[in-house]
Amino acid sequence: MQTDRMETSSKEEYKIQSFDLETQKLLKTALKGHYLCMTHFTIRLTIVFLFIYIYFFFFSSDPGSVDLEKVSNIIVDQSLKDQIFSREAGRICYTIVQAEAKQTNGNVFRRNLLNRLQQEFKAREETRQRSTEEWVCLVSFICNIFDYLKVNNMPMVALVHPVYDCLFRLAQSDALKNEEEVDCLVLQLHRIGDQLEKMNLQLMDKLFNLLRDGFLLQEDLSSMGRLLLLEILEFRAGGWTLSETAQKYYYSEVTD
Repeated sequence: MQTDRMETSSKEEYKIQSFDLETQKLLKTALKGHYLCMTHFTIRLTIVFLFIYIYFFFFSSDPGSVDLEKVSNIIVDQSLKDQIFSREAGRICYTIVQAEAKQTNGNVFRRNLLNRLQQEFKAREETRQRSTEEWVCLVSFICNIFDYLKVNNMPMVALVHPVYDCLFRLAQSDALKNEEEVDCLVLQLHRIGDQLEKMNLQLMDKLFNLLRDGFLLQEDLSSMGRLLLLEILEFRAGGWTLSETAQKYYYSEVTD
């Protein structure tokens, strides 16, 4: 199933001009002397690598030339409206945080990023009511940040409960009826479920009790939603991995 989604994503052209003119100007400033035509340049896979390229040159030249608070806001805003971007934004943020840490008093980006995350998290139910797509992007983004930003090589404790809260919301009966939300839930658990379980086993048990009950008792699930739930239940039961036989079964079911 993930392979199929990746192939779909790789075929999409991500246009740089989707950013507003002010953002394009900011990115050009970051690139300094490295010429890039923001108006016509297109990336087929993902904009993540462009950002890494931008900030590699940005931090190797003049760190004071770019407003990092504005950069963090751009990344958050873009993550909330682009599912491809939201799934990879953590890598961008990690790159910037690592580079910023080498500078004097370098925590502007990290501090503003976490502040924005807190604001968006508090408004999560309003976001969900307004737009399922935006809500799914928000969950993907928060989970992606949890996956990449570490403290002493450990996940950030401050993000554990917000991540769990988002996943518990996706496990509620109304969300389980929506394939887009179920798909998001399963993707996050594949990516960070093992890490979350190590941080709080009790909450993970409670979450999977909800998913098991939803799978067994909820009659209004779509066939795809039911299949996704069964797959993630088996995934955790197998120690956060699938046997080769199970993997072939679930992937063939999705592609068929």
